[in-house]
Formats: sequence, C-alpha cells, structure tokens
Amino acid sequence: MSLPPAPSASAQAQRALQLAAQTFEIEARALLGLAARQGDGFAAAVSAMLACRGRVIVMGMGKSGHVGRKIAATLASTGTPAFFVHPAEASHGDLGMVQPGDVVLAISNSGESDELAAVLPALRRLGTTLVAMTGKPDSTLARHADQVLSCAVDQEACPLNLAPTASTTAQMALGDALAVALLDARGFKAEDFARSHPGGALGRKLLVLVSDLMVQGDALPLVQATTPVIDMMRTMSAKGLGAALVVDGDGRLQGIFTDGDLRRQVERGADLRTLTAGAVLHPRPKTVAADALAVEGAELMEQHRITSVAVLDADQRLVGLLTIGDLMRAKVV
Repeated sequence: MSLPPAPSASAQAQRALQLAAQTFEIEARALLGLAARQGDGFAAAVSAMLACRGRVIVMGMGKSGHVGRKIAATLASTGTPAFFVHPAEASHGDLGMVQPGDVVLAISNSGESDELAAVLPALRRLGTTLVAMTGKPDSTLARHADQVLSCAVDQEACPLNLAPTASTTAQMALGDALAVALLDARGFKAEDFARSHPGGALGRKLLVLVSDLMVQGDALPLVQATTPVIDMMRTMSAKGLGAALVVDGDGRLQGIFTDGDLRRQVERGADLRTLTAGAVLHPRPKTVAADALAVEGAELMEQHRITSVAVLDADQRLVGLLTIGDLMRAKVV
C-alpha cells in the first residue's frame, strides 16, 4: 500500500499561516469573552488582596502553574507582595510558606487538580482567603473558594481542542487584570515601579540622580576668568572632559568653554595666545541641579545638542559636570 504524497513546502507554509491566524482568532475571542464572565467575584478578590497584610500566594499545576509564576511576578512588581508555591511541594512542607491571613490564588482550568484539592483543607484551617481562577464554576476548587474568577473559554486553539492554549491565555490576561486593578487602587506610580526594577531601564531613569553620575572634586576642569586660553586648553586636555568650567573666587560658575567653542575660535582666526578664559567663555551655560534625575540632564543635552551640563547645588554653587559619556556608561540613555 503506497503512502499519500507529502505536502509541498508551499502547502505546508500556507497551512502553518492558516493555523496561526486561527489561533490568534480563537484566543482573541477568548479574551473578549472574559469581561462578560467577571462580576462581583472579581471586585471581591481585588478587595481581599488589597486588604491582605500578608502575601498573595499563587498556586497551580502544569501549564496553570507556569501562568501562576508569571502572575505572582507581575503582582509583586506592581505593589502587591506575592510569590508562587507549587501545590505538590506544598503537601510536602512548602505549605509552611503560607501564613494565616494570606490570600491564596489557586489556578486550575478544570478545578479538579488533585494536588490543589489535597491542600484545600489545610488552607482552610490556616484561615486563608481562597480565590479560585477556574473554567468550571461548579468544580471542587470553586466550591471551596471564597471568591471565584471565571477563566472559561469556549474553545482551545489546539486543533484537537485538548492542549491548554486559549485557556492559559485567558488565565494570563485575568492575572494581568488583577494586577492592574490592584496597582490602580494602591495609587501605584512609575516611581514605585522603578523601585522594584532598579536594574531595568525604567529604574535607571527614575532612580539615578545627577549627583550619582557627575564628575566632581579634583576631576573637574576648573579655571578662572584670568587664566590664559593656552593654559585653559592644557587643563581641558588633562581632565579629558571636552570642556573647562570658569569659576570665580567663591566657586560660582561664570561660564563654560568647550571643544566646540575652541573650534569656532580657530575658524574665526582668533589669536588664542593673547586671550584669557574670560574673553572666550560661553557666559550662560546650561545647568542642572545635583539632586535632579540624571534623565533630566540627558533631556537638556538632547534639547540643546550639547554633550555636557554644569551641575549646581541648592546654593547655586558649582559642584560637578555631567557628560553624555557618564549617562551612556550608566545606560540612562
């Protein structure tokens, strides 16, 4: 008996694209259907998590467990203390991570996970609030829960209607909805988000100050107005910052002279040997406060197309110089 001919490469590609489009359509319908399935249970779950003085403990088996880990991470990063506990490990000691007063978010599409069912009595004895995220409102998990969140879907994206696909997408979206509702209720701001993401780009932009990055002290290229331009150029070369800061006897900034200013003086044919710093300085340099965010210095440089800004303290005294190189090394820009 001969085998049917294998489909051509173009037919395989067309079939793959067709299945991709079908997957997107099914999962989009599943997400759109979630809103109509939510009600008082969702609002009550948000209230319970908001009032919780302990932690939100997320549990789930299999694919629901993978989704649960992401939900716990999202909650924790948006102001709701949370972590994931594997329900099978909970039966063998990890239940000690759960304390009275915690809120448990248990995720199971069928609501009949044996591992979750095994710890439900213990969770009840601990006095936790149980929130069930399930696709079956009449399941064992739902019957034991204080609040039920429906993540039911009409159809999985899997052609066999078996592999968790649309259902896990719905779980993920429902977890995001909880996190968004909670962060809004807490008045959670971008600055709060940055504090829990100090290593990320947003953290760098919202936490790093000018004073953290600026050049200061003996590294500053300081000259006075009476300093000959030739000597000022030597100071600029020695400090390697592409600029010199002209200050008076009290350390107050009088102006700045940059590599670009030097080039323009040469183009004019100026005799630099006869000039002093006071004659060639830029008298109104751009400045930034030492306690400002470093990103403000970056915005100032971008706006005026310059590569450094002088840094002043609260008394308007010169305390440093912020350069584009400092910002790039700190990955603020």
